[in-house]
Amino acid sequence: MESGLRGLNALITGGGSGIGRAIARALAAEGVNIAIASNRAEDEALREIESYGVRALHLRADVSLEADVRAMVEGAIEALGAIDLYVNNAAIAIHQPITRLTTAAWQATIDTNLSACLWACREICKHMIARGGGSILIVGSTAQFNQAYGEAAYHISKTGLRVFKNALALEMAPHGIRVNLLVPGHFVTPLTEGISAEKEAILRAQIPLRRFGSTQELGATALLLLADWLSPYTTGAEFVVDGGLHLRPLPMVTDEQLIHMNAQT
Repeated sequence: MESGLRGLNALITGGGSGIGRAIARALAAEGVNIAIASNRAEDEALREIESYGVRALHLRADVSLEADVRAMVEGAIEALGAIDLYVNNAAIAIHQPITRLTTAAWQATIDTNLSACLWACREICKHMIARGGGSILIVGSTAQFNQAYGEAAYHISKTGLRVFKNALALEMAPHGIRVNLLVPGHFVTPLTEGISAEKEAILRAQIPLRRFGSTQELGATALLLLADWLSPYTTGAEFVVDGGLHLRPLPMVTDEQLIHMNAQT
C-alpha cells in the first residue's frame, strides 16, 4: 500500500540503534530523508539509510540538555530544509529501588526520556505550525501498564509521555499536526540487553505470544501512525505492540529479593 511519505523529511532521536533505527529503516524504504540524532557516531546506520537512495545525516546531541535539543532541531531544519515527521525515541533506563534512587539517576532519566520530548516537540511544533502541518510519533513503553520493582524513575518518565502526548495532540490538532504514541513491549535492543537470562525466562513466560519482539516488527506500525495517507483521522492515539505483555502481570521479584534491595541503604 502506498504510504504517501516519499520525499518527506524526518528527524529521529536515538535513530542509530534499536527501535529508532528500525523506524529509520522503514521510513527510508518509503523514500523519506532521515536525520538521526544521538550522542555518538552513527556511521553504520547512515550507510544503511543511504542504501535506500535517500539523504541521511547525523546530528550529535545529548537530548538530556535543552540547548542540545534546540540545536538539534535547528540543525535538522537547516540541513533538510524542513521537518515533516518527528520521532521521539531516545531513552535511557537507570533502575534503582526507591530507597537508593539518586538525584542524578532521577534527573538523567526524566530529562532524557520526558523533558527532551517536551523541548523537541515545542520547537518542532513552531516549525510545523508555520508550515501548516506535520506528524509526530512518540515512542513510549508498556511500562505505563506494568509496574516493576526498582524502576520508578523509568516508569514515571514513560507514563509522562502518554500524558504529554494527549496534551500535545489536543493543542496541535487545529494546526493540522497529528501526534500519536507507539507503545512497544519487550524488544531486543541495547536498552534491554543487560537483563539476566533468569529474568528473560520469567518475562518470556508472561508474554502471551511467548517471545520477545524484533525491532523490525515496529516499522510498519510507525509508518501507519506517521503517514497522513494511511491515518489522516488518527491523533492522540496509542498503538500497543507487545505480544500481549500489557495483559499479564510481571512477577519478576520475590518478596525476599525486594526486602533485600531496599535494605541496602
